[in-house]
Amino acid sequence: MKDLKNWEKIKNEVLGETYDLSLAFVGDQESKHNVLSYPLSPESGEILINKKLAKKDGYTPLELFIHGLLHLKGLKHGSRMEREEEKLIK
Repeated sequence: MKDLKNWEKIKNEVLGETYDLSLAFVGDQESKHNVLSYPLSPESGEILINKKLAKKDGYTPLELFIHGLLHLKGLKHGSRMEREEEKLIK
């Protein structure tokens, strides 16, 4: 349960405490990607993580969770996103 609290803390740091986030771990039938993030509104979104693909691609579920959060925040792939990911992973 301690890890879940850490994930919640990171979510709150990136998106704020009032942001309504849904997180699901899915299999290959649901996603051919290791992480997908969907904004549902300015105050809500969801992240889908395929743990099997994550492991195959060398990522931890936490790394992909952070990546998804930053996409929901509006960041695109690039050096700024990489810096934010590194900061949050530490």
